[in-house]
Amino acid sequence: MRSRLALWIPLALFAFFAGLAAYMLTQPKQQFVESTMIGQPLPAFALDPAFSGLPGAAKADFTGKPKLLNIWASWCLPCIAEAPQLEALQAQGVEIIGIALRDRPEDVANFLGKYGNPYRRIGSDKISEVQLAIGSSGVPETFVIDAKGVIRYQHIGDIRAGDVPLLLEELEKAQ
Repeated sequence: MRSRLALWIPLALFAFFAGLAAYMLTQPKQQFVESTMIGQPLPAFALDPAFSGLPGAAKADFTGKPKLLNIWASWCLPCIAEAPQLEALQAQGVEIIGIALRDRPEDVANFLGKYGNPYRRIGSDKISEVQLAIGSSGVPETFVIDAKGVIRYQHIGDIRAGDVPLLLEELEKAQ
């Protein structure tokens, strides 16, 4: 009797977990990650320049008018894909400040030489300290920061051509 019961327990556990997995797969997925940093001021930071061609980045740079804060890295393939959109935003008068994650100065310079440089400033976040403090989980990621240094919008992933109007709209709302 006992040996028969022992045979059914693993089968029952498997059926339970298979049913749970099937249920979770049928639930609608959440398209957007809600950031807890929206509406919060940028945390204090001051980063050294990512390479010798531009100054570093600091919280103090986010005053006067809304700006984009772009978290990126030279080793990031989606960052290559978003480079033309960042240049399109810059061409429309958007000021973009970058934070290069865990990058070497020569790699940053090579990336910008190859794919263009839409940035006014680029800080070097060598240990992802600022990235984590602002609620970013990966690269690339872009934030709309208002004239008072408050995070108003978070765009997760690379910026595609269809995202440019949305970012311009978010910048306008952040006036």
